[in-house]
Amino acid sequence: MDEMRGAAGRPHLPRGPIDRVVAPIARFLHVEAASGFVLLFFTMAALVLANSAYSEEFLSFWKTPLGFSLGAFEFRHSIKHWINDGLMVLFFFVIGLEVKRELVIGELKELRAAALPIAAALGGMIVPAALYLALQYGQPGERGWGIPMATDIAFVVGCLAVLGSRVPLGLRILLLSLAIADDVGAILVIAIGYTEDLNLTYLVWGFVGIGLVVVLARTGVRSIPVYAALGVVIWFEFHESGVHATIAGVILGLLTPVRPWVNEGLLAEFVHDLGNALQGEPESDLSDRRAALRSMERATRETISPLVRLETTLHPWVGFLIMPLFAFANAGVPINLGAFTDSVAIAVAIGLCVGKPVGIVLFSWIAVKLGLAKLPTGVSWPMLAAGGVLAGIGFTMALFIAGLALTDELLDAAKIGILLGSAASAVVGMVLLVRLLPRHRHSEPIVE
Repeated sequence: MDEMRGAAGRPHLPRGPIDRVVAPIARFLHVEAASGFVLLFFTMAALVLANSAYSEEFLSFWKTPLGFSLGAFEFRHSIKHWINDGLMVLFFFVIGLEVKRELVIGELKELRAAALPIAAALGGMIVPAALYLALQYGQPGERGWGIPMATDIAFVVGCLAVLGSRVPLGLRILLLSLAIADDVGAILVIAIGYTEDLNLTYLVWGFVGIGLVVVLARTGVRSIPVYAALGVVIWFEFHESGVHATIAGVILGLLTPVRPWVNEGLLAEFVHDLGNALQGEPESDLSDRRAALRSMERATRETISPLVRLETTLHPWVGFLIMPLFAFANAGVPINLGAFTDSVAIAVAIGLCVGKPVGIVLFSWIAVKLGLAKLPTGVSWPMLAAGGVLAGIGFTMALFIAGLALTDELLDAAKIGILLGSAASAVVGMVLLVRLLPRHRHSEPIVE
């Protein structure tokens, strides 16, 4: 029995040879920073293929129609559409989960603590959009004002991981909270700024489905397959309404319970009851033991909140499959020298490289001067400015909004601007942080 106990004398489940392979992979999948490197690989692969001898085949593949028909009803879209409007719903659902967690038990729970990342996020959205509009007002690309507004969490976390524990905990939390608040703003931009041809009938049915989710949760229904099936229906209603279908994912994420159904005290009672049942006489009723085991199994599962359970399960799929697939389908753009001087590309790049850090520092400074917030411990204004430059990495959400706002040559130019601005922000931000951060190592872990 000794081999069944851990370092602190606690029991653990038996381990097989496969666990030696699976355990390191599982740890890798749960390191958020790693997804940034995977995302970068598929972005580069898309760019290489889009500028190779296979360019035409690669780009036309994503336009291949895929779907089904039932009588007169036909639901058929391109592969890229299924990725952007279908799979990306899970990406936005996870964002909704992250926002809910931060609002209820995280850094955005206390208004005083949340004031700085919220102010920084507002500045990091307003100033880039204003700069873009100033450069594109009255031009065909004017509609792309929302492109440089969002920060890509995966890439920012990847950069912080490269710098290691030299990054102060306060700066790390500030940048991650800022990125989450940024995502809220980007979601609002998508819902309000890029919704066309609204079909109220489908929208009403979509909200009826959301109401049903609330009713089921209040009545104690905890079956994830039930909510998943209902979520598919809600997604379809939003998709057909004209409101972007990914908004349904965000709303469902925000509705997910953050508190567990079974608390630790009740779990202890189940443990005690199970112990009594297992230590009883061998000839005692086996049905009692089975009932105690089933109750214990359910109680153990329900001590983890639905939000944490879903976030833990979906995060690897989103980070290592959906986001890279989205980048592979959307980042491929034929590059020519003229594209780098296109006014849309320049406006996007300036919005990311200049607008982001200026807006973040300016609004943060105003919040501090008004007494609404204060800089985190160990974070100086130059460090915040360097972090603001790093926040100019706006890859995933920027590409997503660009696909909603622009088409054809304007979209290709916007993609060039996103790639150029994000790359410049990453390089300059990393160089500044390397020069500004202390050389000694902090004790905090790189990724929470």
